Amino acid sequence: MPSLETLVAFFGVAVLLGLTPGPDNLFVLLQSAQRGWRAGMAVVLGLCAGLVVHTAAVALGLAAVFAASALAFTVLKFCGAAYLAWLAWHSLRAPVAVVDGAAAAEGAAAPEGAAGARGAAATPGLARMVGRGMVMNLTNPKVLIFFLAFLPQFADPARGSVAPQLMVLGVVFMLATLLVFGAIACFSGAFGVLLQRSARAQRWLNRVAGLVFLGLAVRLVTVTR
Repeated sequence: MPSLETLVAFFGVAVLLGLTPGPDNLFVLLQSAQRGWRAGMAVVLGLCAGLVVHTAAVALGLAAVFAASALAFTVLKFCGAAYLAWLAWHSLRAPVAVVDGAAAAEGAAAPEGAAGARGAAATPGLARMVGRGMVMNLTNPKVLIFFLAFLPQFADPARGSVAPQLMVLGVVFMLATLLVFGAIACFSGAFGVLLQRSARAQRWLNRVAGLVFLGLAVRLVTVTR
């Protein structure tokens, strides 16, 4: 078990890393703005689930085997890039459904209600958003390489077996991620509510999201070990 001082220091570093702009927190921000804070929190839970897998891989030594395989690294990064490109395509083609609070309260006209229903039907469920977050995390080989290099720095062999210490550190990292990314999801979701009242704003947001996802896909394809 790591010392309390080590855990506090590690938690602080993890929070700072969570606040540093990157693919994961950008993904949370855009999904929350497009689909609301609940969807954003679902993505965060998916990302944390992915971190569980990465932590276990590091603790069991599987990450070192993966890092040594150029083929595995290449296959995984292309899978991740393909998934991001797929998200970009769907963002660019996403339907626009304006939410008018006053009209909804008074009973909107039938065509507007039908449009809202179509928009709601096109919005992925929370379980699917959790899956998106998990796939986003697991198909990014840089996350696994980062964990392989980062977690062992805070483990002390003098305090016992390293594997349990790595698992504890992984849990602390997930808590920091949940805290920081959860805050991003809530704030971005609140801002997204305003955008949902403007069809033009939604179209621009969808275009920006699509271009960002496409850019992340290109960035992932070009990364090296």
